[in-house]
Amino acid sequence: MTFDSMWDTRFSNSEYAYGTQANDFLKQHVSSLKANKVLTLAEGEGRNAVFLAQQGFEVCAVDASIKGLEKAARLADKHKVNIEFIHADLTSFDLGENKWDSIISIFAPFSQAHRCLLHANVVKSLKPNGVFLLEAYTPEQIHLGTGGGNDISTMITTTQLKNELTGLDFALLQSLKRTVIEGAFHTGEAAVIQAIARKAL
Repeated sequence: MTFDSMWDTRFSNSEYAYGTQANDFLKQHVSSLKANKVLTLAEGEGRNAVFLAQQGFEVCAVDASIKGLEKAARLADKHKVNIEFIHADLTSFDLGENKWDSIISIFAPFSQAHRCLLHANVVKSLKPNGVFLLEAYTPEQIHLGTGGGNDISTMITTTQLKNELTGLDFALLQSLKRTVIEGAFHTGEAAVIQAIARKAL
């Protein structure tokens, strides 16, 4: 099964796999984002993009799953917000250069090799003073079984993240355990990394 077909299968159910409410870390730190053009990576079914659009951001959401984006579009219609949805493989998608005021990555499930390439593109594509906000699983999550699957290469340490985001200055970088309740697939105590980083002027 290919990466995109796996996610199409997960998102084909009428229920929203990760719920319709935005990620808690994103909600807590939305004031840290720089307006106005925001890119959300591996957006899935639209919960975070819709939240950001409701806050007044101009949002572009990218995902490899057409089924996920169809549900995201329905969620946006329900909440009467405008979002640009792009169906693309983020391992090869061109994020542009000095294009985005903020970029969001919430539990994006990429292998280390693909993630390194993506994060290099994040740094390049942020405008000067642009903000990158991330929450992801750390390797400790593999033992908890509350989300993130069983591929440890998709999980990340603070040291790895600092190395992958050379060129950004971290306002926040921490790993911790917290309760994550996001639909049927993210439920329970989770080992996460949280980061807010800014590109120099």
